[in-house]
Amino acid sequence: MNRSLDLLIVGAGPIGLACAIEAKKAGLSYVTIEKGCLVNSIYHYPANMTFFSTSELLEIGGVPFISHSPKPNRLEALEYYRRVCTSWGLSVRLYEEVQSVSKMSKGFRVVTTNGEYYPGAVVIALGFYDLPYLLNVPGEDLPKVKHYYDEPHPYFRQKIVVVGAANSAVDVALETWRKGAEVTMVIREGTIRDSVKYWVKPDIENRIKEGSIRAYFNSAVNKITKDAVEILTPEGERTIENDFVLAMTGYQPPFDFMESCGITFQDDIAHTPVYNPHTMESNVSDLYLAGVVCGGLKTNKWFIENSRIHASTIINHLGSKLAT
Repeated sequence: MNRSLDLLIVGAGPIGLACAIEAKKAGLSYVTIEKGCLVNSIYHYPANMTFFSTSELLEIGGVPFISHSPKPNRLEALEYYRRVCTSWGLSVRLYEEVQSVSKMSKGFRVVTTNGEYYPGAVVIALGFYDLPYLLNVPGEDLPKVKHYYDEPHPYFRQKIVVVGAANSAVDVALETWRKGAEVTMVIREGTIRDSVKYWVKPDIENRIKEGSIRAYFNSAVNKITKDAVEILTPEGERTIENDFVLAMTGYQPPFDFMESCGITFQDDIAHTPVYNPHTMESNVSDLYLAGVVCGGLKTNKWFIENSRIHASTIINHLGSKLAT
């Protein structure tokens, strides 16, 4: 299968779709490849999730995002990005996984689960929601351990251990507790993180203070069994009776895939990929980065609202190359 294109975009999240829109506006031949469903990361967010941002800051392609509240929710976002894809008639291939991206003397060879493509340029617009940080403890592979959270109902009258102290962990702890779960938090740090949403942080702190939610600070999970969780605390080892472990420990970018594409990384704590911020071109000629992957381990550096500009930056630079 020989598909010659100007551009192949890896990832059909909001920024990948923004790149596709700019490519279409520029008259480029392109395709967007996505291993899951449209905006796959947003689809896997918690069912009741509300965005930090207002709807206009999430808009792409000039399509209005109408929300019933000042801050839209997950369902509204899914509806919006479906409408964007349909309105622009974007070329998006879903449930097709990119297996390799290889630089050739001219352009690239991209191998997917459905065949091969030969684009002149590639944009990597992947998120980081597919690779959770693991606890790396015995018992983590038990069915009771979840690295993703959907909704609180399954945890009614269950003993829940929530691992983490950032926004996801706090939201999960509060929501499951309010729906009838017995919640214990295990937190490596000495406090709830300052980055937690300002309107939520006092809520979790007060629930912990009053004893409604039990919290072990400066602590870590040591072992998980069918009926319990063993943790290490400053006071020594504790065993907690337990039905489910919700490990809200965060996620990481697809570094192995990026390295296989030839991308190099800076020698910094964030493991930041090398790219030109003025063009978004990586150290590999004609291979561009867009969205959250640009921040390396700083997954809170780039959001939809501040990385939408990557799309026009990339297409403008690529267009200038094609014009010469």
